[in-house]
This record gives sequence, C-alpha cells and structure tokens, in this order.
Amino acid sequence: MPMYKKIFYIFIIMISFLNTGNAKYEKKFYDFSIKDINDEILDLTILKDKTILLVNVASNCGFTQQYSELQELYLKYNEKGFVVLGVPSNQFGGQEPGNNNEIKDFCETNFNITFPMTSKFEVKGKNAHPIYLWAKENYGNSAIPKWNFHKILINKDGKVEETFSSFTKPMSKKLLNKIEEIL
Repeated sequence: MPMYKKIFYIFIIMISFLNTGNAKYEKKFYDFSIKDINDEILDLTILKDKTILLVNVASNCGFTQQYSELQELYLKYNEKGFVVLGVPSNQFGGQEPGNNNEIKDFCETNFNITFPMTSKFEVKGKNAHPIYLWAKENYGNSAIPKWNFHKILINKDGKVEETFSSFTKPMSKKLLNKIEEIL
C-alpha cells in the first residue's frame, strides 16, 4: 500500500477519536418547561436565543451569599439576552427546607432577587428534574450538581456550554469571560 494511503487511513482513524462527546441534543433547553416559584408552568421557549445560567440554590448554605452576585450578574447582562434561572433544591445537607413562599420571601427580602426562580426540585439522581437529566445526558457528569450553587451555562442554541462548581463565584473572571464570549 502506498505511503499516502497509509497516512490517509491513519488520519481518518485519528479524526474519529476526536469526537469524544456523546451529545445528541434531541431536545434543547428551551424544549422543556418547569414550575416557577409561584407554582405556575414556566415554558422555557420564552428563553429561546438567550444565554442562561442555571443554578441550583439554597437558603441555608455557606454559598448563599452568591445570591448577591447572581443578581448583580443578571442585572449586568440581562439587556444583552442573559438570564439567571435559580432552582431551589433541598438535596445537599437539607439546606433548603422552606416551601416556595418562604424561599421567595427569603430571596426578595435578603437579596432583592429579580431573576426567575423555580419551584423546589431535585437536581441529581433518578428523580432530578428533566432539565438536569438532560444536562447530564448531553454534557456528562460535570453537569450533575455536587453541592448548592452549581452552575450550568446554556448557550443561545439551547445546549450546555460549560459547567462551574459551587466554588466559582458568579462574578468571577472565569465565568464573566465565558458569558461574554457566548452572548
């Protein structure tokens, strides 16, 4: 076999290994709905063509102060098509024991939250809200929250762009740079 054919076949084989992602994205983020903090259906098609930061939140967590920066982030980029979506969850240390009204009151009173909040949901495991199951299926284990204030950045195409741990502050340069890159 001529050398150029060998090189061609090696090149084809190498390229086939580059596609390591298994994301099929049969659904996009905005194909889902979720109940909001007022227990009404929030049709996520209203967020189509927007950049979304999906964050599982809790009122009694060491990271709860991140609410301030999430609000700041939301105000900074909202007019450019950016939305923070807070998803209360009680799965990590029982740190969100309240009902929707208590959570809403806590967020508004202590942090003047104006970004959209959902009802309380599970965010990991087999009973996780379908959005979180979708994120794991399409982006892998880094989309599974390890603790409160885990962040999943969704791009304008409705796909997971990147994930950030609870330790990544909302106004960190790392997160700001990524948001500005995809806005």
